[in-house]
Amino acid sequence: MEIRINKIDAVRALYGRSSYHQADGNGNVKWKDGHETTDEETTAINAKVVALQTEYDNDYARKREAEYPSIQECVHAILDDDLDALQAKRADIKTKYPKS
Repeated sequence: MEIRINKIDAVRALYGRSSYHQADGNGNVKWKDGHETTDEETTAINAKVVALQTEYDNDYARKREAEYPSIQECVHAILDDDLDALQAKRADIKTKYPKS
């Protein structure tokens, strides 16, 4: 499942939840202090969206975890003396999603 980072995620990361009342899906923010979103804030929010999306897309650990064998598969491999196949599968996943 592909996750898309949005402006609300960026606002939360930059300013925290306590800085705004609400925001819509377009990233229009209603600030608690009542100010309108400035050009500088808009630039910072847009840059943070890109940074968060890049971080998410490059998260090798999350991607590996999604494809690693389950605990149950690991137990069966150990009990069935099939540890070599399990290690090979894990090595393939590590190759597919290397540490940056």
